[in-house]
Amino acid sequence: MYHLNLLPWREARKVKRQRQFVGVTVATAVAAFGLVLLTSWLYGQQIENQQERNRYMSAEIAKLDVRIASIEKLKQERQRLLSRKSVIEELQINRTLMVHLFDELASTVPEGMRLNRVQQQGSNLVIEGMTQSNARVSTYLRSIEASGWLHDPELIIIEEKNDATPDQPYNFRLRARLAPPGQTDPDDMLIGGQEASS
Repeated sequence: MYHLNLLPWREARKVKRQRQFVGVTVATAVAAFGLVLLTSWLYGQQIENQQERNRYMSAEIAKLDVRIASIEKLKQERQRLLSRKSVIEELQINRTLMVHLFDELASTVPEGMRLNRVQQQGSNLVIEGMTQSNARVSTYLRSIEASGWLHDPELIIIEEKNDATPDQPYNFRLRARLAPPGQTDPDDMLIGGQEASS
């Protein structure tokens, strides 16, 4: 015998398909929403981790800045101490120069010559005096050249005086340099300008 289905099967199938479609759509939407939430959480975690690293780096940079500042202070202190040391060394060297200068002036002046003025600017000297003859000045230049503390003598002028006297009729002026024995650089000796008269 034949069975006939008189129920509205087409409508039932349509409703069933609509339910399946709605279920799939809802499941897809829920999955997409979950995926968006997961992605957002992962990016949030990465941003938070990066911010934590940035905070750590900023703290370390601040520590390094403090150390660099202390190093700069130490460099300035070192430079200040080196400057003081160089001033002290210069004073120590220059302390005995005047003694040596007067000693050398006394020992190098030949007989028949008299010094009137010695002017000092730095390590350079200008020596003025009176002499009996040109030969005495030449002897004096050779004595300076042989001296241990006076160097590089150079005659500026020698002339006969207007009020000439028989014993010392000539005036002379010469240059020389005061420096310790073996000193080759004239800029190393920084002594203030001084003048001595005799």
